[in-house]
Amino acid sequence: MSDPASGVGVLAAVAAGLVSFLSPCVLPLVPGYLSTVVGVTPAELNRVSARRVLGPSVLFIASFSTIFILSGLAATAIGSALADNRAVLDRVAAAIIVALGVLYLAAALLPRLGREWHPERLLRRAGRGGPLIAGAAFAIAWTPCVGPTLGAILTAAGASGSEGRGALLLAFYSAGLAIPFLATSLAFDRMASVFAVVKRHYGAVVFTGGAVLIAMGVLIWTNELTVLNVQAETALQHLGINFFDI
Repeated sequence: MSDPASGVGVLAAVAAGLVSFLSPCVLPLVPGYLSTVVGVTPAELNRVSARRVLGPSVLFIASFSTIFILSGLAATAIGSALADNRAVLDRVAAAIIVALGVLYLAAALLPRLGREWHPERLLRRAGRGGPLIAGAAFAIAWTPCVGPTLGAILTAAGASGSEGRGALLLAFYSAGLAIPFLATSLAFDRMASVFAVVKRHYGAVVFTGGAVLIAMGVLIWTNELTVLNVQAETALQHLGINFFDI
């Protein structure tokens, strides 16, 4: 089973989502998006109850996750159309993923590649439409920032042999973004302290993200992903939770 949208590919997708959230051009915008979703100013976030935050945050997450998952389905559909050239498709996908990993690493040396983008006007307009519209705006507005990681996961989904697995891969990528966002909404003060530590170690975050993508690309290129995926599937079967059988 060499499908990049299963086994360790899923773990890589979660890691890519988390790295996307922690990246220098995304993390600084989190308070702004959260305040837009909840309907308060950033300064008031630490005084908002968890009950008031939870509902809008879940809708926000569901909205951007839906867009990412649909993108995964589209990428898989394109890949399926090229199924007759599967070996070539796998090599091309591997090369693209490695290139995107190198680009992500280059951002550590060239800060312009990882610059912050502050779409305040878009935030204000999106906020008027509620959490669902804000979530859609999130998925679109942050695409330039998360381009290397999202592009790599979409490429892996395109090389998948199953639309279900391609969608699952993007669902796990979305989870990597969603979990820390939800944690931030429920415990803003504590997460703000964590973010302060992360900001001092952006270099390590960027390096980790690039290394994950490069490793994934190399595994696909060498077909070593097959061995790791079989091991992952066997372990999950023993646990009775093999959700890769899609």
